[in-house]
Amino acid sequence: MPLFLNARVDTYLRGVGEGPDARLALTLERAAAFLVAGADGVFVPGAVDPATVKALVEGVDGPVNVMVGPGAPPVAELAGLGVARVSVGSGIAQAAHALVRGAARELLAEGTYGTLAGGLDYGELNELLGR
Repeated sequence: MPLFLNARVDTYLRGVGEGPDARLALTLERAAAFLVAGADGVFVPGAVDPATVKALVEGVDGPVNVMVGPGAPPVAELAGLGVARVSVGSGIAQAAHALVRGAARELLAEGTYGTLAGGLDYGELNELLGR
């Protein structure tokens, strides 16, 4: 089985660097070091604006992976910018837990179940989990 080593650079996620130009330069420097050390690609969570993503794709000598969520450009746009892979990180789990919290709050406060509308029916859920 082939192994793909995706090196993570958290400069955007953690807000490292004094301003956008310094952050980009530091990110590119770290990405280059990871690639020289043997990484196959670079994961830069927190960088989603098109101009930054384009600069990363142009400045990294390997595949670029970004983390997406609400407010991020669509996959097709990111692909057009040259992004090789998108990740949702914990976003789907966060959305599911928000639904659980909302349902629990509604049940406790109102005694109603409207938050549960639109959920998977029991048979469909069992089919998905049985795969």
